[in-house]
Amino acid sequence: MNELELKYGMNPNQKPARIFMREGGDLPIEVLNGKPGFINFLDAFNSWQLVKELKEATGLPAAASFKHVSPAGAAVGLPLTDLDRKIYFVDQEGELSPIACAYIRARGADRLCSYGDWAALSDVCDADVARYLKLEVSDGIIAPGYTDEALEILTTKKGGKFNVVQIDPEYTPAELEFKDVFGITFQQGHNNFKIDRELLSNMVTENKDLPEQAVIDLIISLITLKYTQSNSVCYVKDGMAIGVGAGQQSRIHCTRLAGSKADNWYMRQHPKVLGLQFVDDIRRPNRDNAIDVYTSDEWEDVLREGEWQQIFKVKPEPLTAEEKKEWIATQTGVSVGSDAFFPFGDNVERARKSGVCYIAEPGGSIRDDHVVETANKYGIAMAFTGMRLFHH
Repeated sequence: MNELELKYGMNPNQKPARIFMREGGDLPIEVLNGKPGFINFLDAFNSWQLVKELKEATGLPAAASFKHVSPAGAAVGLPLTDLDRKIYFVDQEGELSPIACAYIRARGADRLCSYGDWAALSDVCDADVARYLKLEVSDGIIAPGYTDEALEILTTKKGGKFNVVQIDPEYTPAELEFKDVFGITFQQGHNNFKIDRELLSNMVTENKDLPEQAVIDLIISLITLKYTQSNSVCYVKDGMAIGVGAGQQSRIHCTRLAGSKADNWYMRQHPKVLGLQFVDDIRRPNRDNAIDVYTSDEWEDVLREGEWQQIFKVKPEPLTAEEKKEWIATQTGVSVGSDAFFPFGDNVERARKSGVCYIAEPGGSIRDDHVVETANKYGIAMAFTGMRLFHH
C-alpha cells in the first residue's frame, strides 16, 4: 500500500487528504487499529524519529509523548523509583519493563500537556505499556511492534477506536524531502545530523566536568530539540525531559517556559503535594489539573469558592510563595539544551534558577563571551556544539 486516504487534513475543511509515497513503493507503516488523522501522523512520524535516535544514541529503550508536533516529554528506560511511581500514578505492582518505564517517565514530564498525546516507543510495545496507557487520555501510539497481549489491551481503548500504528524499524527516508506552502514547493536534504557525545567535546567554560549522566541528559535534550518546533529549549534530568519550551519567538521566553515546566515537575515531589488526599474515584486528568492548580497562584481562588471539596477529602494546607521558592531552590543536577545560541546571559541566569548545572548550545552569538562569563559565575559547565537544530 503506497497511500492512505485520511478523513481530512489539519482541519475538517481541508479535503481531500492522504499520506502517500512520492517516489512510489509501500508506506512503512501499518494501521493495526483505529483511523489516525493528518495531525496524528505528523506526531507519529516526528515522535518515531525522536525515539529511534534516542535509542541509537544511548543504547536504552526510549519513549516520547507528543502533542501538536512537539514533545511534551521524552525519556529513556531507567527503572522507576518509589517516588516516580507515586508522582506518575503507577498502580501496577512489580518490576516494569524498561520500555514501560520510558513511556511512564516521558508522560510524567508534563502530564497536563500530555493529555490526549501521541505515544511513541523505540521498542516493541508490551503489556506493561498497554496497561498504563489504557488508563490515560491518549490519541494513539506508534511502535515497531506489539505483543499479542498489548494489542489486545490497546484495541479495547476508546471503545475500540484507539489508534495503533506499527512502523517498519528498517525504514530509511529519502535523502530529499519536500513541503508545499501556499502552492509553492520547498526542497531540502533530510536532517541526518547525528547527535552523540562527540558533540559535547568543545567545553567553553572554566568548569569542564561533564559526569556520565549529564552527557546522557544533554544528548537527550538535543535529540528532543531536533524534533521540537523552534525556537526551543529543553531541560533534562536523570534521563528524562522535565521541561520543553517550544515554538517561542524569543529565546528567553523558551528558557522561561521550559524552566517553569521543569519547576512544575519538581513541585510534584513537594511533601505537601505528595500528601494530598483526593476524593475516591477521581479521574486521572482531574487529579493532574488539581495538582497544577494547587501549586499555582490560582489555588487561593479555589479555596475562596469552596471548590476544593469536589477534589480533596481534606482541605489542603496552602503552599506559600516562600515554600515554593525554597523548594525549587533545592533542585540541582539539571541539564539544558538549546536549538540555537543563547544571545544573552539572561538565559543562563533563568536556567540556573531551575537547578541547571550543564548546558549545551550551538554558540555563535556576538555575545558568546557574556554568555560564557555568566555560566562561569555560577560554575555551570557549558559546551558549544556548533550545530543549530531548528525544526519547522
